[in-house]
Amino acid sequence: MITIPYLTALSTYFSYGLLFAFGQFRDFFRKIFDWWRSGDLQGYAPICLGLEDFYTRRLYLRIQDCFGRPISSAPNAWFDVVERYSNDNNKTLKRTTKVSRCLNLGSYNYLGFAAADEYCTPRVIETLKKFSPSTCSSRVDGGTTTLHNELEECVAAFVGKPAAIVLGMGYATNSAILPVLIGKGGLVISDSLNHNSIVNGARGSRATIKVFQHNTPSHLEKVLREQIAEGQPRTHRPWKKIIVVIEGIYSMEGELCKLPEIVAVCKKYKAYIYLDEAHSIGAVGKTGRGVCELLGVDTADVDVMMGTFTKSFGSCGGYIAGSKELIQYLKNTCPAHLYATSISPPAAQQILSAIKVILGEDGSNRGAQKLARIRENSNFCRSELQKMGFEVLGDNDSPVMPIMLYNPAKIPAFSRECLKHNVAVVTVAFPATPLLLARARICISASHTKEDLVKALEVISSVGDLVGIKYFPAEPNKLQKEEGMIKED
Repeated sequence: MITIPYLTALSTYFSYGLLFAFGQFRDFFRKIFDWWRSGDLQGYAPICLGLEDFYTRRLYLRIQDCFGRPISSAPNAWFDVVERYSNDNNKTLKRTTKVSRCLNLGSYNYLGFAAADEYCTPRVIETLKKFSPSTCSSRVDGGTTTLHNELEECVAAFVGKPAAIVLGMGYATNSAILPVLIGKGGLVISDSLNHNSIVNGARGSRATIKVFQHNTPSHLEKVLREQIAEGQPRTHRPWKKIIVVIEGIYSMEGELCKLPEIVAVCKKYKAYIYLDEAHSIGAVGKTGRGVCELLGVDTADVDVMMGTFTKSFGSCGGYIAGSKELIQYLKNTCPAHLYATSISPPAAQQILSAIKVILGEDGSNRGAQKLARIRENSNFCRSELQKMGFEVLGDNDSPVMPIMLYNPAKIPAFSRECLKHNVAVVTVAFPATPLLLARARICISASHTKEDLVKALEVISSVGDLVGIKYFPAEPNKLQKEEGMIKED
């Protein structure tokens, strides 16, 4: 749990209150001026009601230049950010022909496969020539190539499960699979900070949904015990099935799940475990096999293993790995498999090639070097940021490190100042996070050099001083310590 300093919480509430008050004030006069304008909708209701898009109009548009910045190169350690300008107070942004070469601290390119690779890229190009960019068909029609079958076998072996199914979109892997796995009469127990794709998938299942405190196995056990004792609503019959849904690394927190403890609780109460490894597969563990390998959990204890190819593998799509019976059932019933176009053949080849590099099957040790580098880079950057006095969330080995901003005025200030120094960061605010918990999310890559990280830390430190987001006292650096010792002597 994040404990917000009292004064910080007070100033944040005051800032949002001020923005809300001015927004309502402007809306009041907008209604007056629009009263005599031609507003005939010919009987239609407004497609966007005033209160529904209030946040977008009065808060988001003020700072929308901090989001959705277009790039014109591969999302490597450095990339080209297209400059934009606005002539209407940020309501619309227009692209220019100018680009800024920026250090990339926003992409999920954990192992550096999103850029050209000496092993992956030639094979992807050959696949493009052989198969074309798309199958133009679903998997059950003409959309299954030899690559798709090979990929499913490769993924299953990589994560340590008997079988796997691959889908063309990571988000849809959760939102389309969960309604197939469970339905009315079932119980989904979800971590309070699970990704939106899990939330929507659980809602679409029509199962009863209960939430447990983020990453708290003791509260999970309490919820399980109460729900098993109470049973289904009204009838109090036993639940048809219970699925506990968690993530390997929480993308907004940078935290590793407490998987061993959660597995023990689920075994005790005979509940299934659904593990989303979107941010952990390929990025953590000695051989990149995710949190199960990192935390020493047998994959046989995790019933459904989900992951995406959009982060560590530099591609697109997602997968579900589990028993052969489960995967066959999903292939027969999942709409994302039956009706959606299958994953692009070049994208499938990219994933296959990346896995081979990670496992060393390309004839080199580059995969092991990438895994060692992402771990070293992540731990170095996290340690240095904490020493500087920033409030950094997450655990060691996690390549995701949120820096807390809190106040809405600090969101654009931090983002814009970093961009001025050619460092591109991602800022995250409501509704992606709770209202008070705005943050900058730093994503580290194996493609970052030590010099890149030192530059990034220098810029972030100076911007942090300017914006005022160092909420803890900074530790004196080695140079200052040595100077102090010399003075004492």
